[in-house]
Amino acid sequence: MHDTPQQQSSDALQATLENFRSRIQAASAQRTPLQIRGAGTKDWYGQTLQGELLDTRAYRGIVDYEPTELVITARCGTPLAEIDAALAQHNQMLAWEPPRFGGISTVGGMVAAGLSGPARQSAGSVRDFVLGAVLMDAQGQVLHFGGQVMKNVAGYDVSRLLTASLGTLGLILEVSLKVLPRPFASNTRVFEVDQENAIRLLNEWGGQPLPLTASAWVNNVLTIRLAGAQAAVDSAIRKLGGSELSNGDDFWRDLREQTHAFFAQPEQALWRLSLPSTTPALGLPGRQLIEWGGAQRWLRPDDGSHGDAVAIRAAAIQAGGHASLHRGGDKSIGVFHPLQPAVERIHRRLKAEFDPAGIFNPGRMYAGL
Repeated sequence: MHDTPQQQSSDALQATLENFRSRIQAASAQRTPLQIRGAGTKDWYGQTLQGELLDTRAYRGIVDYEPTELVITARCGTPLAEIDAALAQHNQMLAWEPPRFGGISTVGGMVAAGLSGPARQSAGSVRDFVLGAVLMDAQGQVLHFGGQVMKNVAGYDVSRLLTASLGTLGLILEVSLKVLPRPFASNTRVFEVDQENAIRLLNEWGGQPLPLTASAWVNNVLTIRLAGAQAAVDSAIRKLGGSELSNGDDFWRDLREQTHAFFAQPEQALWRLSLPSTTPALGLPGRQLIEWGGAQRWLRPDDGSHGDAVAIRAAAIQAGGHASLHRGGDKSIGVFHPLQPAVERIHRRLKAEFDPAGIFNPGRMYAGL
């Protein structure tokens, strides 16, 4: 009597889990670091990688998908392309437009990195769509957090805490995500306008009932995306004007994947500033690209180095935000914005609670974490 393919698959998944558990337990006992990684599309993100590779891609597959409930649950090693294909059959999508960086990014890496694309300003971030998570901790225990419904967030919401933790708290095994229907209509408009007026317009439009789902300003051109019901899009076009960009989908894809010309030469420093959307134009030397209605500012320093990190971070603080060295440059200055003492204590307590031996992606975010 032979096992069915389903049984063989289940056996293989269980063997993968046991392999994860034994490696994690051994690493904890010996206090040796593990580098948790899916497809490796974001190896450049964060501080320098450390430890022996623990590849998550063998633990893959969609666990459950309920189109009528707008919820999908998948294992960590599942490629986003597989998620996209399943959602497309029901005209649904990952609303925050996570970057794919080559199309092979995994679900676990998407949640661990916490990066969102152009629709962040209208839909929210990946954290807003994480309903539940399954985590393997430093003892090899499998822990369940959250659920598969939006209201299941009572108490300490660990499933969302794991978002953007860069794998420093444990091995994310599985996540449940809220998905949304695709808009019926979409239209991309362009306007020739300087930076100050672009910021003003974006904030004016952001306070109106317009179906504005994405925006980008670069090289004195403001590009916006209107998406939703056809009548709402048509009405917004009549009100705002502008010229239609015929290859709008390509533009937003290039922006999401950071293959737009502004992001060329990835080895050079690229700063990401998160600021209040109303922040006036920053007088920092270098080229800038503005997204998310003015709330996200990308900066390419003029000299090709990492620029004046102190001045860049000071400008962000003065505006009420923070700055990170997103890609390239000299990581010795610290990739992420320095933590305030009180916040750093919280980070260290969380790390000590989840990963007392310090084995999971140590130092990927901050030294000693």
